[in-house]
Amino acid sequence: MEQRADGNPARIGGLLREWRQRRRLSQLDLALAADTSARHLSCVETGRSAPSRDMVLRLSRTLDVPLRERNTLLVAAGYAPAYHESSLDDEHLASARAALDHMLAAHEPYPAVAVDRWWNVISANSALTVLTDGVPVGLLADRPNVYRLVLHPEGLAGRLANPRQVREQLLDRLARQAGATGDPRLRELYDEVSGYPALDTEAEEAGPTEPGPFQVPIRVRTPHGELSLFGTMATFGAPADVTLSELAVEFFYPLDEFTARFLRTRAEALAAAAPG
Repeated sequence: MEQRADGNPARIGGLLREWRQRRRLSQLDLALAADTSARHLSCVETGRSAPSRDMVLRLSRTLDVPLRERNTLLVAAGYAPAYHESSLDDEHLASARAALDHMLAAHEPYPAVAVDRWWNVISANSALTVLTDGVPVGLLADRPNVYRLVLHPEGLAGRLANPRQVREQLLDRLARQAGATGDPRLRELYDEVSGYPALDTEAEEAGPTEPGPFQVPIRVRTPHGELSLFGTMATFGAPADVTLSELAVEFFYPLDEFTARFLRTRAEALAAAAPG
């Protein structure tokens, strides 16, 4: 039998209904997209009908449910999880880890950082220290969190020339991610970092007024001048592992020639000073 005895039609139905509502779809819209009937979907959502394993996976794909939550849906319906969750150190993820290391190293002399779903730092290249210099050890200990590093008053926020802009952009992104995934850990992170006191932004008004290609660049004050950076995200395509599906790499690029020259010169100086 496909359905296990411990399957709970009411629970899986309620969870699927939550995901449908989170995606702002009607039962008819979802039924058409998932190639089923609105009547059957209604029976599934109310617990009157137990969905097959294939139906749970089909609805999950249509609703763009993250792999971690797809496993939760399968277990609620009485099936075994479909997606393995590995450590990046596992042998069968060696190729992915090698690709990650290559991407980070190849992006030098510009900063790059790999993060998990909760924005904890998995790995970073040496150029990231241009952003973390001066951050207290407590914020960098163990596996640091990007949101805490950037938004904490004693973190990068204290060196930003546009802390209000960066704060608003990051909090908006985190709120949308928490809403899209329904992840309570992301909501807890949002509640924590949104409670950090906002820094005085009087100097921010004196920043550049000419429109640029990016709404919110990262403008970092240094003893050598102000650095301007923008970021872009990369993820693994078509992952079948929970860990890989939640891994993202943020690459930072210079927004002006001063920043590019500074980062190149800094990298050359560090390389020259390295032993051997």
